[in-house]
Amino acid sequence: MNICLCRMTADKMRSFFLDFAYDPDTFDTPDACLTYKYDQAQADVFYKKHNRADRAHFAVMLGNEVIGDLYLKHIDMQAKSCTLSIHMKNDSVKNQGYGTAAETLALQYAFEQLGLNTVFADVLSRNLRSRHVLEKVGFVLTGVDERLCYYRCDKDAWTPLDVPKMPVGGSV
Repeated sequence: MNICLCRMTADKMRSFFLDFAYDPDTFDTPDACLTYKYDQAQADVFYKKHNRADRAHFAVMLGNEVIGDLYLKHIDMQAKSCTLSIHMKNDSVKNQGYGTAAETLALQYAFEQLGLNTVFADVLSRNLRSRHVLEKVGFVLTGVDERLCYYRCDKDAWTPLDVPKMPVGGSV
């Protein structure tokens, strides 16, 4: 599996959205899911919105293809924490371990490169696939409300899955 994280660029963001499809599990109800139609201006706005100083924004790469969008947001160097968010581009790249590898690499980056101690994540309660991946890579469920499940992964308790180490000074 040739998964790596590369800094997101405007071109990579456009590539991500070219054959993007909304996932019904990321909506409160399946019938709220929309059909996505590519719009370069919208991709550019999304890139600008998520390319901020308090974030590390990555393209999930399978070889030379952008298959996902991952970012560590709300990076707080004093609290030594951040929040992980990931989106895979469509069903063709799901259920193959790519998201698991990407999240593992993101945790490795957060703990080893940024020096953070805690990574948080939240997911819609009904999104069983995302919940499974979070738990598989080492997140622990810390709370549930009427809509979301809340997770955390602490550096001291984390055991990385066996995925290739991200090259230092390479893709990130």
